[in-house]
Amino acid sequence: MEQDNNPIRPACVDEQLAILQGYFPHLNEKQIKQFSSLYELYADWNAKINVISRKDIENLYLHHVLHSLGITAMLHFKDGSSVMDLGTGGGFPGIPLAILFPNVKFHLVDSIGKKIKVGQAVAEAIGLQNVTFRHCRGEEEKQAFDFVVSRAVMPLADLVKIVRKNIRKEQINALPNGLICLKGGELAHEILPFKNQAIQLDLSDTFSEEYFKTKKVVYVPL
Repeated sequence: MEQDNNPIRPACVDEQLAILQGYFPHLNEKQIKQFSSLYELYADWNAKINVISRKDIENLYLHHVLHSLGITAMLHFKDGSSVMDLGTGGGFPGIPLAILFPNVKFHLVDSIGKKIKVGQAVAEAIGLQNVTFRHCRGEEEKQAFDFVVSRAVMPLADLVKIVRKNIRKEQINALPNGLICLKGGELAHEILPFKNQAIQLDLSDTFSEEYFKTKKVVYVPL
């Protein structure tokens, strides 16, 4: 992997990586290496295609990777599960989740082709074998999955409308199949149509860093 042209790796990046490993102490050497490689890869790609705010790239592990892994506050996917990441952008939350769950299949979908290109390049560079990609709108994807995950892509009701068709009937996980998404801020109005079904967790209960103070993970069974 050629990385000679990549920016110098700031010390704060490795500090954040250490925080991530503190929350996920059972990572093996391969997973640690894969996570560690993400900064140089995303920094390099971000200089060409803006997939992460340029001001935020140094916060990659805290604001993007660890945030993606906030899905695990709701559910640890069982081996053999299949998960679609709708509106993945450059690969969030799909790529961090695929590293964490190597025996789960992830299908990353986005309507912007150049963002899918970045995700594909990153996955290939770190040797991820359990991810596939598709450049399309969510309405066009017809495959069925155990879960759909998403990171602040659109209002919950719109998301549910699009992905309901993509949820398999057969269950293998601790929660019934459905949608798990990462959200921020006040969600009372958004969750109202699903209030009798939805589960909402504050990520500040899982991650102590200030960034997660207003971050939430929401599950809707479908």
